Amino acid sequence: MAKITDRQMTAKPGNNDKWLSEVAIWGHGSLVARITPSGERLFYFRYSNSSGDRITYPIGTYSRDGLEGTMTLAEAGQRAKELAGLHKAGIRDIREHFTAEEASRIAARDAEFARLSSEKVAIEAEQARQAARKSVTELFEHWAKVDLINRKDKGAEVRRMFEKDVLPFLGSLAVADIKKSHITVVTDAMLARGVNRAAKIAFSLMRQMFRFAVDRDLIEYDPTASIRKAKIGGKDVERDRVLSNEEIRTLAKLAPESGLLPTTEAAIWIALSTCCRIGELLGARWEHLNLIKGSWLIPAENSKNGKPHSVTLSPFAVRQFEYVRAYNGNSAWCYPNTDDSGPVCSKTATKQLGDRQRQPDQGTMSRRSAKAQALLLPGGKWTPHDLRRTGATVMTALGVLPEVAERCLNHTEENKVKRTYQRHSYADEMAAAWQLLGEHLESLTGIDASKRSSCL
Repeated sequence: MAKITDRQMTAKPGNNDKWLSEVAIWGHGSLVARITPSGERLFYFRYSNSSGDRITYPIGTYSRDGLEGTMTLAEAGQRAKELAGLHKAGIRDIREHFTAEEASRIAARDAEFARLSSEKVAIEAEQARQAARKSVTELFEHWAKVDLINRKDKGAEVRRMFEKDVLPFLGSLAVADIKKSHITVVTDAMLARGVNRAAKIAFSLMRQMFRFAVDRDLIEYDPTASIRKAKIGGKDVERDRVLSNEEIRTLAKLAPESGLLPTTEAAIWIALSTCCRIGELLGARWEHLNLIKGSWLIPAENSKNGKPHSVTLSPFAVRQFEYVRAYNGNSAWCYPNTDDSGPVCSKTATKQLGDRQRQPDQGTMSRRSAKAQALLLPGGKWTPHDLRRTGATVMTALGVLPEVAERCLNHTEENKVKRTYQRHSYADEMAAAWQLLGEHLESLTGIDASKRSSCL
C-alpha cells in the first residue's frame, strides 16, 4: 500500500500545488496532502458522495512534530481512517455528518489558513522589496563574496576599479533605483578622462553585477540591458604598435635619464627580450629563476592561459635579472612591494611608463613624474604589452618561424587538430629564438647591465 512519507511532506515547494495521495482505505476514501507554492502543507480526506461527486475534505495542517494546531502524518492517517469508517457505515457525504458547531470550527480554521497564507505572501513580498532597497555597495560586497572570490586575484582588480570609478557615483543608491542614465554617468566620466578601454571594462563588470542581482531576484531587470557595449567608447581597436629598431635605440638612450626606478628600466629590456607579459614579470619569484643555467619558469598561476611556460634567458636577459636582484636585495620576489609581503601591483610599470609619455599640452600630473615627456617615441605611445609584441615581431624579422615565435609568447594553439596531434615541444627552437633576439637587442642598445650592477 503506497504511503505518504515525511520526506515527501518536507520537500521543497514548487511553482504550483504539489499533491500526494495514499491508496484508498477499504475502498471508501483516501488521505491526500497538498504542498502549496508558499510552503503550506495541508491534509485532506478525499471520497465520493452519494451523487458520485469527488469531495476533497480538509482535515488539518502538517507538522512533523505535531505542534499545537497541527497534526503529524500518523495522526492524519488515523483521522482519514475514522472518516473512511463513517463513509463505509453509509454516511455518503462526510460534510453533512458534522454538527453546525464543528462545521463552523472547520470554516474558521480554513479562514485562518487563508489568512496565514496571505500574511506569508505579504512578508515574502516585503523581504524582496527590502532586498531591492539594498545599496549598490551592499550588492557589490555580496557579488564579491559569491563570485569575485573565485577569480585568480580574489577580485582585487575589480574592487580597485569599482572603488575608483563606480561606487563613488552609484554606491549609496538603492539597487532598485538604478537606471540606464546612472550607468552612463559612470562610463561618461571615464571616457572624459580618455580611458576608453577601462570604461568598456567597467561597463562589462557592472553588467555582470546587475545580472547577478537579477538571478537572485533582487531586481526584476538589468539596467545595463538596453545599452550596447559598442556604444561605450566606440568600437574596440586592436593594438598593433611595434617599436622599430631606431626607436629601440632611442629608448635605450632616453630610459636612463627618464627618472624611472632602475628596476623598471630593467623590466623594459626583460619584457622585450623574453616576450613575457608584464604581470608575469612583476609577479615573478627568484625560486623560479636559474640565472646560471639561464632559465625562468613562469608558473601556471602567473600565466594568462593557466599553463606553465619555460623561458630560456639570453645572456642579455640574464644580465637584466642580475641587476634587478642586486638592486632589490634578498627578497623572495623579483619585484617586491614596499613591505616585502608580496609582488608590486601589476599596473606599476605601466603607470610609470605612461606618466613619461604625456603630450606637451597635457602637462604633468600631481604627485607623478615631472619628466612627463621623457619616454616619448616617434611612433607614438607604447605600453609594456607593445614590448612583448615587438619582441615577437623582431624574432620573425630575424628568420624565426612564426609558429616558434607564437610558442615563445605562450599562446594556445587555436587549431584543435594541431593542438591535439602535434606534440613537438619546440624547446630547442624557442631557446635559439630567444638567444637570437637577445643578441639583436644587445647590438642595438649597447646596454651592459653588469656594469650598472657593479656600481650598486
